Amino acid sequence: MLSLKRLFQSFTDALHGLGHTFRREQNFRLQVLTGLLVAAMALYFPLKIWEVIVLILLVGWVLTMELLNTAFEYLADILKPRLHHYVHAVKDIMAAAVLVSSFGAAVIGIIIFLPHFLNLFK
Repeated sequence: MLSLKRLFQSFTDALHGLGHTFRREQNFRLQVLTGLLVAAMALYFPLKIWEVIVLILLVGWVLTMELLNTAFEYLADILKPRLHHYVHAVKDIMAAAVLVSSFGAAVIGIIIFLPHFLNLFK
C-alpha cells in the first residue's frame, strides 16, 4: 500500500541530501552552476529536442556522480580510525569517475553548442 507520509518523507530526505551537499561541497556548487549555464544556453539557442534531452541527461549524470563521490568520501571518512590502504584509492577512483563523466559531458556539450556559437559570428 502506498503511504503518502513515507513518500513525502523520502522526498524530504532527498532534498536534505541535496541541500547538505550543496552547502558543503564546492565542486557540486560549481557543477550546479555549470548545469544552469547549460540550461540557459539550451533555451537561447535553437536546439533540436534530442540535443536538449542529451544535455539534461548529461547534467543529471555529472551531478549524480558528484553525489555518489561525496557519499563514498563520507563513508570512507567514517572508516578512518580503521583506515585501510584502499580507502585513499577508493576516494581517488570516485573523483576520477566524476572527472571522466564531466570531461565526457563537456566534449558532448562542445559538439552540440559549437555550431551555434560559430553561427553567432557569421
